[in-house]
Amino acid sequence: MNRRTFLSSSLITTTIAASVTQVRSNSPSFNLKYAPHPGMFRYSAGEDIFDQIRFSADQGFTAWEDNYAWRRPREIQSKIGETLRRLGMTMGVFIAFADFKTNDFVTRTDIEYQRFIRDEMHKAVEVAKRLNATWTTVIPNSVNQKLDPEFQRSNCIANLRAMAEVCEPTGLVMVLEPLNWYANHPGLFLRSVPQAYAICRSVDSPSCKILNDLYHQQVDVGNLIPNLELAWDETAYYQVGDNPGRKEPTTGEINYKNIFRLLHHRGFDGVIGMEHGNSRPGRGGEQAVIAAYREVDSF
Repeated sequence: MNRRTFLSSSLITTTIAASVTQVRSNSPSFNLKYAPHPGMFRYSAGEDIFDQIRFSADQGFTAWEDNYAWRRPREIQSKIGETLRRLGMTMGVFIAFADFKTNDFVTRTDIEYQRFIRDEMHKAVEVAKRLNATWTTVIPNSVNQKLDPEFQRSNCIANLRAMAEVCEPTGLVMVLEPLNWYANHPGLFLRSVPQAYAICRSVDSPSCKILNDLYHQQVDVGNLIPNLELAWDETAYYQVGDNPGRKEPTTGEINYKNIFRLLHHRGFDGVIGMEHGNSRPGRGGEQAVIAAYREVDSF
């Protein structure tokens, strides 16, 4: 390597190091528990998930979300739980049950099927223990076009009650996530917060609550703040993403500053999952995500 190349390379390295030092600033904590997910800050923190968690903590985030944590080796799950505990961060959701291929959840309540879904929740309970998690996502299956919706609703409630019986003794909370039909998940049974609210009221369990993904609700239903307030007592968890595009707040039509101000005013102490992509690539895009959350969290 010649001297000019060496000096150029050194300058680049120094600039990158200075940028990383600036990013890892131990920023003040946000007002609410926004939860990044694996990969969201990989350009700033590297590919290692534990470096990403530590980077998130350095930026002021006090929660972490990992939908597919159940796929990770047990020792990694335990290490995630311990890392979050040490950093004073709250573990968000992981997926316990989501079947997008069948309508069994709304058509079957036989012994064999309920044994299957109970077994799935027993597995989720063990994963939650290792992660030190309180919430786990459950998504009922697709609709059945040949069965009246009210019969499907009744079957859904019966199956959720069976699953809640497994969760209740451990304190694990299933959060039901309604998903939109138009942009992402056509044909799923559960699509709106009002629908999920009625189901949770019927299940009547502290282990069966709502995950209100505001991106999905804006696409399918709208009326975000009134529905948020009406479903307050049955909602345990939120996820966000702007619309259109499903990127960070401030990139679309949703007024997240107003929504987060309301959540803070009402004393919401749970997790808000950052379930969206980054609007811009690379490290600059990651800094834009952090800046967007600073903007909508300023109240």
